[in-house]
Amino acid sequence: MLKDSMSFTHFRNRLAHVEALPQLVLLGILSGLATGLVILAFRLLIDLPLQAWLPGGQSENFEALPVWARVLLPIIGTLAIALLFWNISPASRKVGILHVMERLSYHQGNLPGKNMLVQFVGAAIALLSGHSVGREGPAVHLGAACGSLVGQVLKLPNNSLRILVGCGVAAAISAAFNTPLAGVIFSMEVILMEYTVIGFTPVLVASVTATLLIRFVYGDESAFTIPALQIQSMSELPFVMLLGILCALVAAAFISILLQTQKTITWPLGIKLLTAGLLTGIVASGYPQVMGLGYDTLSEVLEGSMGLTLLVCLLLTKGLLTPIVLGLGVPGGLIGPTLYIGALTGAAFALLVAYVTGASHSGVGFYAMLGMGAMMGAVLNAPLAALIALLELTANPNIIFPGMLAIVVASITVRFFFKQPSIFLNQLYAQGLDYRQEPLAQALSRQGVSSVMHSHIIHCAMNINVEAARRILAHQPDWIVLEDNDQLPRYILLPASLEQFMAQQSEQPDFNAEQTLILTEVPAVRKDIAVIGINATLKEALDRMNQQRVDALWIQNYSKEITGILTREQVEHFYTQKIEP
Repeated sequence: MLKDSMSFTHFRNRLAHVEALPQLVLLGILSGLATGLVILAFRLLIDLPLQAWLPGGQSENFEALPVWARVLLPIIGTLAIALLFWNISPASRKVGILHVMERLSYHQGNLPGKNMLVQFVGAAIALLSGHSVGREGPAVHLGAACGSLVGQVLKLPNNSLRILVGCGVAAAISAAFNTPLAGVIFSMEVILMEYTVIGFTPVLVASVTATLLIRFVYGDESAFTIPALQIQSMSELPFVMLLGILCALVAAAFISILLQTQKTITWPLGIKLLTAGLLTGIVASGYPQVMGLGYDTLSEVLEGSMGLTLLVCLLLTKGLLTPIVLGLGVPGGLIGPTLYIGALTGAAFALLVAYVTGASHSGVGFYAMLGMGAMMGAVLNAPLAALIALLELTANPNIIFPGMLAIVVASITVRFFFKQPSIFLNQLYAQGLDYRQEPLAQALSRQGVSSVMHSHIIHCAMNINVEAARRILAHQPDWIVLEDNDQLPRYILLPASLEQFMAQQSEQPDFNAEQTLILTEVPAVRKDIAVIGINATLKEALDRMNQQRVDALWIQNYSKEITGILTREQVEHFYTQKIEP
């Protein structure tokens, strides 16, 4: 047992270093497995009841429900969500990708389990009751929480929690869309906002692990039907670029409506949720295709079997309803609806081009697919993730060039013409939060304090005799920790300074071994210290030093014992030696 404990302690300590790739790969597998199981349970919780009570045993067949059921179902769902939130603190109600990004930026990736449960139940209710939201956003929160909780349960250093959150996010997207590579890119482009070799490998492993689990249960088919897609002529490229601009307009409107809804409607939560249910019911009474995930409708759009009038009507209703209900607080996601709206935009555009020009083109499904990628890239500010998703969903390399063109045009237009970053960053900024990390902060966040600290230390009282001082110096410690009467660390003393002082005093005739030394008065390099946990990152350590106005910290292990000393000079030395070229 002792040997096992020591082995795990070594495993945990290795994670404090940036180069701990083997350990991170093992944790990536564990995070991917945990996330895959949770997402599997989440999908089954939604699919099985819908298959049981929707006509024809089809989990998305809301269209076959009578009008009264389509009106009442979303209202009942929002009432259930309101009851769920009734006795929960506002902090525990925070869910979704926005919550994940906030916890990453301000809480070192420590995601609470309670919020995860609220997301699991709340999103399931929203989807079961036919709200115009997606499951991918909640899946990202669930996956991120799984990765974070793995680290929290194992008491891993905080620098590894960030990567574990990325592992969970990638695994969740992979499990939701059956797109393992897009999950990896989404995690690093949208959530982590950085690409590193050390981070990429465990995230990739987690994504593959979750994908294998989901494919074992659901198979390897896409969530919706994808026809064979290929551009027929290079003369269509201007139309592809025009579609990118059109998707940028729709994306900018989507972002603006959601933000304005959150900003201007400040009613009590229960009233906001009830309003969302009423709006959904009213719209669904005429256009039931807006209800639920809508992947069956999306398949129809991609197959080109829907008329222009219906496409435009669905684009208006879905494009207005989804950001409003999300802004009102329904705990669902926006990635799936974004793809849905993009497909409607592309399909309607293709039919309009054919009607106006009279010329044949590559097909409605082709432009619908390009619209999906362009809309996703523009709303999420994730062009690479959108392109990889297109490639994996179509399994067709011919989609890369036109897809790249549409996505780049849409992303650039939204970012620089409409001055809109990703919708999640917009929401964070609206709350007064900042998700940016300077290069120094990023570098320090990847390293744990235990990888840099001085561990060869000796404790002693503030007043000792000369003989005790000589015994301490004989051990050649890095620092001497001075404790008060309650044996709490108060200062650290540089041994060389004490040794120099004693050498000077030894020349005095009255200097003897029993003479008392008051170490707080000895001329020496002495620093005030504050405490920080051994799981902290160097970024947290530097922040603590600045907050406490000290230049050194004593590191407390999980048994509340002092295990090392970290100075400001060590943090600065790490950055200059390890990070700067």
